[in-house]
Amino acid sequence: MKVKEVMSKPAFVVGADTTLEVVAKMMLDNSIGGLPVVDDDGKVIGIVTESDFSAKEHAIPFSRIYAPQLFGEWMSKEGIEKAYQAARSITVDKVMTKSVVTVREDDNMAVAVNKMLEHRVHRLPVVDENNVPIGVVSRRDLLKLVVNKI
Repeated sequence: MKVKEVMSKPAFVVGADTTLEVVAKMMLDNSIGGLPVVDDDGKVIGIVTESDFSAKEHAIPFSRIYAPQLFGEWMSKEGIEKAYQAARSITVDKVMTKSVVTVREDDNMAVAVNKMLEHRVHRLPVVDENNVPIGVVSRRDLLKLVVNKI
């Protein structure tokens, strides 16, 4: 089976200068968990996902201490609520993943699933020959394979 038979389309995309408030609204309004980030030519330069909106514990450099980090900033546990309020004006380029794993619409689904496993990602932008997103294949799309909704 080919990626084009399973992928969700169209690909909702954002520019690197889009605020996280706009991204969150797009995700909620369209029930999607991630958006390819494109340059002025429409080519993929990153991806922003719902996990970018979650605080993560990171090791403080040169120590064994872990502290929360949200939107690339260290913070106290008390500062997390303020960080979410401030995030409304943070732009995607500050939090997006820049090394994006993609697939082509004519790739076999086995290629897509293997890339998801190998790179530990939950969604892959589907790009054309110019690296322009035309769809996305996500874990949710894999459910279609089980219930034969293609």
